[in-house]
Amino acid sequence: MNKETEIKLRVSRETLNALRDHPLLKKRNKSGWEQRELFNQYYDTPARDLAQAKVALRLRRDGEQIIQTLKTRGQSVAGLSERNEWDWYLSKAKLDLKKLDDSCWPASLAELDKKQLTPLFSTDFTRQKAEIAWGRGKARTVIEAALDLGKVIAGEGEEEICELELELRQGEPAALLELACELAADLPLMPCDISKAERGYRLFDAGSYSLHLPAPELNGEMPLDDAFSALAWHLLGSSQRLAEQYRFNGHWKLLEQWLQQLIDLRALLGSLGQAAPRASSRELREALDALLADWRPRLLAGQQDDSLRHNAPALFAAELQGNRWGLLSLQLSRWLLQRGWTAGRNNRGNRQGAAPLASWLATLIGEEGQALVLKRYQQQPEDLGEQLPRLERLLVWLRLARSALDVAETDRLFGELGKLHSLACQAITVELLPERQTQAQIVQSLKAWKQLVR
Repeated sequence: MNKETEIKLRVSRETLNALRDHPLLKKRNKSGWEQRELFNQYYDTPARDLAQAKVALRLRRDGEQIIQTLKTRGQSVAGLSERNEWDWYLSKAKLDLKKLDDSCWPASLAELDKKQLTPLFSTDFTRQKAEIAWGRGKARTVIEAALDLGKVIAGEGEEEICELELELRQGEPAALLELACELAADLPLMPCDISKAERGYRLFDAGSYSLHLPAPELNGEMPLDDAFSALAWHLLGSSQRLAEQYRFNGHWKLLEQWLQQLIDLRALLGSLGQAAPRASSRELREALDALLADWRPRLLAGQQDDSLRHNAPALFAAELQGNRWGLLSLQLSRWLLQRGWTAGRNNRGNRQGAAPLASWLATLIGEEGQALVLKRYQQQPEDLGEQLPRLERLLVWLRLARSALDVAETDRLFGELGKLHSLACQAITVELLPERQTQAQIVQSLKAWKQLVR
C-alpha cells in the first residue's frame, strides 16, 4: 500500500499550455516532460456501493501495462488530499477479484458480492509529467507535476479533464502548497477537491458530489488554536466544493452558500484578538475583503433581480479566469497548514490560543455583545448596518461552535441573531425600521444573551 498526497488544480487549456513552459517549472524540472496516454475504466456495483463507501476501483492501461488500483478517500481538506492506494500489475485487462482481500478491502463492504462489479465510466486522458525538485532548506523534496487533458465519459454524458496534479514523492506536504502558491501568483489555478472518479459519478447523478463536509467535532475543553484551525479548514474546504459545483451547474443557491463560507472565514479571521496578531493575517483579510466587496452586492441585488441571477455564471467564470480566487484559496491553505496565526504573537496571545474553547467563546460573546449595544439600535435602527462585522463574528462561532457553550437556548440565540443580521443587510425602508427595533428587543430579552452579555 502507498499513501498518495496530492493537490488537484483545475485549469483552462491556455493555462495548461502555459504551465509546461512556466519558468519555475522549467528551472526545477529534473526529469524532463514525459507524455503518456492513460485509459481508465472504473468499476462499481449497479447500486454504487463502492461510491457510498468512498472507494474507487479502476483498471488502467498505460502503454503495455495493465494496472488495477484501489483507492480509499482518506483525508481531503481544501484541495490537499491524502489517500491510501493499492496497485497490482496484471497480465490482462480483467479485474482480479482475489487481490481485493481483507488487507485492502473496506470492512463496510465485507458482505458485498464482488461479482456484481461492472464497468461504470471511463477517464481517458493524455498526461505529461515531470519530477520537480523543490528545495526546503536541507530537506530533499520531490514533487511530480502532471498535466492532464482528456475526458470523463459516463453513458451519454462527458466532461473535460483539464487539470494540474501535484503529487508529493518525497518531503513534507507543505511543499505542495508552496509550489502551488508560486504558480497561482502568475496563472489562474482553481483548487479542486473532486477526483476524476467523483466526476464520473457526478455525470450519472449531479447530486452525488457531496457539497457539505462533515462539521468539525468540537468540545469545550479543546484549545482555541485547535478549534480555530478545524473551523477554518472546514469553511475553506466547503467554499471550494461549492465553487466547483456552481461552476458545474450554475445553481444560484450554491453561489449564495459559497459567499456565506467566505463571509464566515472573514469573520473568523477577525475574531481571535491577540491569539492571531493582525499582522499575521493582514494579506489574507485584505484579499477576502476585496472578493467580498465584489460578490456581496451582486448576490444581494440578485435576490430581487432575475437578470442578475441569469448573468451570475458568466461573472463567476470570469472570476475563475483570473487568479484571485485560486491564489487566495491556496494561500489560506498554506497559512492554516503552517499555523500562520501563531507567528509573532506574544505570551498573552499564546495563553489565549491555549485557552479552553468554552471559556474563550463565552468571553468573546460577552465582549462583542456588550459592544453591540442593542439598546442603541432600538432607538436608532437605521444605523444597525454598521454592526454587520460584529454580528458576523458572533454568528460564525454560534453557527459552528455553540455546542461548546454550557448555556441554555443557544440554538435560539443563533437563530434570532441571524434574523437581526438579515435585517441589517437589507436596504432601509419605512417598513424595515420597526422590524429592526423589534428584533433587537427580542435578542436582548433572550436568556442566553442575558447570561453571556452581563
